[in-house]
Amino acid sequence: MTTNECFSMMSAMGWLSWIMPLAVLALLGLGIAALIKYLFMPRSQSDRGVRS
Repeated sequence: MTTNECFSMMSAMGWLSWIMPLAVLALLGLGIAALIKYLFMPRSQSDRGVRS
């Protein structure tokens, strides 16, 4: 599918066809950011379930 065909199909479908890809990309970006934060941010003792 060429770019022109894709854009013509999106314009025929209305505003929802423009919102959905943006929403999916935003959710994917937030998920990746949360995963990176979880993997690389240092955790405190209370987060690990260790009781003193």
